[in-house]
Amino acid sequence: MKCSQCQYADTKVIESRDVADGEAVRRRRACLNCQYRFTTYERIERPQLIVIKNSGVRELFNRQKLLAGLYRACEKTTITNLQLEHLVNDVEKELQALGDPEVSSAVIGDLVMDRLSQLNEVAYVRFASVYRRFKDITSFERELSNIRLRKHQARQLVIDEENT
Repeated sequence: MKCSQCQYADTKVIESRDVADGEAVRRRRACLNCQYRFTTYERIERPQLIVIKNSGVRELFNRQKLLAGLYRACEKTTITNLQLEHLVNDVEKELQALGDPEVSSAVIGDLVMDRLSQLNEVAYVRFASVYRRFKDITSFERELSNIRLRKHQARQLVIDEENT
């Protein structure tokens, strides 16, 4: 591994640890030439997923692009970066488990929204407003009604379980 500071070709691993639920390895390294310390990550290389956009255009799945959209939706909420990393990891694992090299952006959006709705309602609505491209206030109100309905059903399920 080349040093990112002086480009020397030899570095020493100082520390290694599993991250992302064992899906990656974080390594602290030191350059043997200039002693600069830096961090690298190793991930299992999986086949690239192709995302089919609504327009029919195909592009490579980009986890950073998904994370950037989630960061925007989650600004000024209590959701942490770690929670977002876990969310994207879960979505990516589920997409890989489908076994199809091509997936529609609608499938990705639905997977993200399912998980985001459990984390934070405000972030969910922000993400949904971009993802679903609300054209008017009626479609926005319809989405809010769906959230209320799901919350009511979840509460009712808890009450029913307590009574049995």
